[in-house]
Amino acid sequence: MIYHLQPLNYPKCQLDPQSMATLSAYSSPPWPNPNPNPNSNIPPEGNGLSPSIMPQDQFDNPQTDMPSNSNPNPNFHTPVSPPPPPASSSPPLPISLLHLSFNQDAGCFAAGTEHGFRIYNCDPFREIFRREFERGGGGIAVVEMLFRCNILALVGGGTNPQYPLNKVMIWDDHQSRCIGELSFRSEVRSVKLRRDRIIVVLEQKIFVYNFSDLKLMHQIETITNPKGLCAVSQGATSLVLVCPGLQKGQVRVEHYGSKRTKFIMAHDSRIACFALTQDGQLLATASSKGTLVRIFNTADGALLREVRRGADRAEIYSLAFSSTAQWLAVSSDKGTVHVFNLKINQAEQPHNNVDLNHPAASPTSSLSFFKGVLPKYFSSEWSVAQFRLLEGSQYIVAFGHQKNTVVILGMDGSFYRCEFDPVNGGEMTQLHCHNFLKPEPAF
Repeated sequence: MIYHLQPLNYPKCQLDPQSMATLSAYSSPPWPNPNPNPNSNIPPEGNGLSPSIMPQDQFDNPQTDMPSNSNPNPNFHTPVSPPPPPASSSPPLPISLLHLSFNQDAGCFAAGTEHGFRIYNCDPFREIFRREFERGGGGIAVVEMLFRCNILALVGGGTNPQYPLNKVMIWDDHQSRCIGELSFRSEVRSVKLRRDRIIVVLEQKIFVYNFSDLKLMHQIETITNPKGLCAVSQGATSLVLVCPGLQKGQVRVEHYGSKRTKFIMAHDSRIACFALTQDGQLLATASSKGTLVRIFNTADGALLREVRRGADRAEIYSLAFSSTAQWLAVSSDKGTVHVFNLKINQAEQPHNNVDLNHPAASPTSSLSFFKGVLPKYFSSEWSVAQFRLLEGSQYIVAFGHQKNTVVILGMDGSFYRCEFDPVNGGEMTQLHCHNFLKPEPAF
């Protein structure tokens, strides 16, 4: 069966040969509950596609901005307070986050909850829309956006999943329903989207599909991958996919344009997190130790840079490159978000002439001249900017669209936008803080 996305003639969000409209930063109308049986039997792996097309619904267009808050103390930032209950005759549904992720350019982010999912704009911060299912169901564990397109990939989860855990549901928000699905023999761990590909990650296998007709293009076997680690480039001229290899500490790089596969032994311990630049040329990796982050050239596997998050073990939650690949942001369970100056393009320049008009260099130990004699700790490159949050909470980070800003999302519902000083470094300045779980209607 050949599946085609309904053409919606929006030039900025095209799938070749089909095109899709972009999401408006406003609310959508109510929609019916398409809830398929989440307890259905798990079928064989394959396309399992069952498209259903309905007339397109239109977006409403009221607009509002949300207020911002500032914290005068830049050294420590407490989590936002729990949302107050709304004034309503019926008790509100408890909000429990199951998933948080940015879209491909970090202009939006998606939240999966026990009762549905929500889409937010980052700058300015506002809720774009939410889809909440009826009581007793609606858990969404994966929400993958495609830039600002109306097409999303959903996977059920939580106490009462809205969809089976072994299915990827293709949701069209202009039709306010699921229009297709991919079924597998085991639970789906994550989904990644490009304008021309859908990548589905299982515990030990990855499937790559063509977006326009859902034809299976490639299968990859991996080491046990409970986090569903996978990254894919977004450049139109190149397709690079990174996933765990078959050995502990190994990453596999697929260059589909040149039909090459590269294996990189990135760490001695298991891979905990990695990130790709948009063009797929650079790869940042962190291991389960969480002390070092390494940056590799994906073409030849060469180690270009090594930076140190800290001396103690930590769980790395997210890595993010800036759009120019000059900066790298790291978040972990230690509660501090770090920004590193990678200096990839400055690597060949002499370091004896310091220009204060140029970005700050990452601090290094004063004992760096003993490199090769003392432990690596003393010659490590450290972050140039930091933002301190609650230790033990889970945060993900991305670079904002405004220059020298980062956006931080917490599983406690916190949203922070911060600015770092590229020359002097140090503690970041908090620009905005919100609680995106407040039970307010979408605007």
